[in-house]
Amino acid sequence: MMDGNDIASETNRKGVISQAWTRLSQIYQGLLDKWTPHTKSRWVASFLLLMIFILRIFLKQGWYIVTYALGIYHLNLFIAFLTPKIDPAMDFDAEDENGPALPTRASEEFRPFIRRLPEFKFWLSVTKSTLIGFCCTFIDAFNIPVFWPILVMYFITLFCLTMKRQIKHMIKYRYLPFTHNKPKYRTVDSSVTVN
Repeated sequence: MMDGNDIASETNRKGVISQAWTRLSQIYQGLLDKWTPHTKSRWVASFLLLMIFILRIFLKQGWYIVTYALGIYHLNLFIAFLTPKIDPAMDFDAEDENGPALPTRASEEFRPFIRRLPEFKFWLSVTKSTLIGFCCTFIDAFNIPVFWPILVMYFITLFCLTMKRQIKHMIKYRYLPFTHNKPKYRTVDSSVTVN
């Protein structure tokens, strides 16, 4: 039977573990907060990490299932990144037989493009999954022998079909998920007087 001292030491031990976990979580969140504004640097680092992963796969000639699973996961993340948070296909309030569309004239309501998966979460998920995939290449249980050209062809087919469907969706509902080449509006300067 436990006496009062054993219960107190058990509670104290749980408190120390909880405090350590909280402190590690705070440090991790602080690092993420520092990396947030550095978009290009983050993506370059993730790209280099992905290249190191691919280099390991080529040099070791194995872990093709891990690579395939990572590719499918990255494709899924990319589709979520390209898709609007509020899918226009699910907006049944439209009176038009073609379905709802984003505004095309200045008199129509402006609805900004909000992604289903924001850029930072996209980057974080890609980086974490690549690190997990890289760690999996050190475990022989994940090195399942497969005929890799079939996986490559299946991935290319899946990528093409998925992107075709996504592009058709973008054309049908007239949205562009990228801010490149979109018009930029300036505010009218109130200090300018008209004579």
